[in-house]
Amino acid sequence: MRAVVITEPGGLEVLGVADLPVRDAGPGEIRIAVKAAAVNPTDIGLRERGAGDDLPPPWVPGMDAAGSVESVGDGVGGVSVGDEVMAAVSPRRPEGGAQAELVVVPAASVVPIPRGATLQQASTLPMNGLTARLGLQLLGLEAGQTLAVSGGAGLLASYAIPLAKVRGLRVIADAKPADQKLVRSFGADVIVPRGEGFPAAVREAAADGVDALFDTALLGRAAFPALRDGGAMAVVRGWDGSTPERGIEIRQIWVFSVLERTDWLQGLRELASDGRLSLRVAGEYPPERAAEAQRVMAAGGLRGRAVIVF
Repeated sequence: MRAVVITEPGGLEVLGVADLPVRDAGPGEIRIAVKAAAVNPTDIGLRERGAGDDLPPPWVPGMDAAGSVESVGDGVGGVSVGDEVMAAVSPRRPEGGAQAELVVVPAASVVPIPRGATLQQASTLPMNGLTARLGLQLLGLEAGQTLAVSGGAGLLASYAIPLAKVRGLRVIADAKPADQKLVRSFGADVIVPRGEGFPAAVREAAADGVDALFDTALLGRAAFPALRDGGAMAVVRGWDGSTPERGIEIRQIWVFSVLERTDWLQGLRELASDGRLSLRVAGEYPPERAAEAQRVMAAGGLRGRAVIVF
């Protein structure tokens, strides 16, 4: 099978395409003929830092796959060969991630694609949807409480905001002027300007500070003034271990821990099928142009995801 590969830690020049072997699906596993695989910041991290000494290169990036069921292992029910499915995939395993023509994944990580969605659109949902779902669970807010979301026009925020509204939360999100209509369409109750004035603008909308912040824009400590004393912040790239101020709690999101939450994936599918989650593709690239897809992702400002199409 063809796969996007990272030959060693480094710049875009270490990305290429190689023919790799693929194993049969084992018990409780599904082999997917991948047609679309989203490109995410985690892929850039894998390229820049590698997968660690226990997993020698080449590494196959990608945490989101969409395609058709090619074969199933023993004990797998609910899907048939030819069904169109999406899957959350871990790239930190010997066979690598989603950006390959064939991938073998646990059946628990696979659900049908949303109704009415293309495979390219479906490939943007699993990992980021699970990240949004896990972040909200870690924050533990109750209906009526207020959540701020930084990076409101980004893909992760576009899932976090409607999922927060399902929970009955009041949502304050930031946006550039050109993105305000878009972010409001996700369900945000209040739109504040994007930029250095974010915390002050949030305080204007929530005088005592918000109960929690989902920090998709990686503002870190700079966003603390937006939070009330004892509030919580969900972070997606880890934390430096330092103690926050004013009793603020840091909730670190490790999406690898929930890649097999079939119930969450099914819930995301239903919300997308109902039009409550917007599946956005920013561009399509053949595997030979994976470096260009990562370059565009790293440049920022995408309204959706670049997708590798096989």
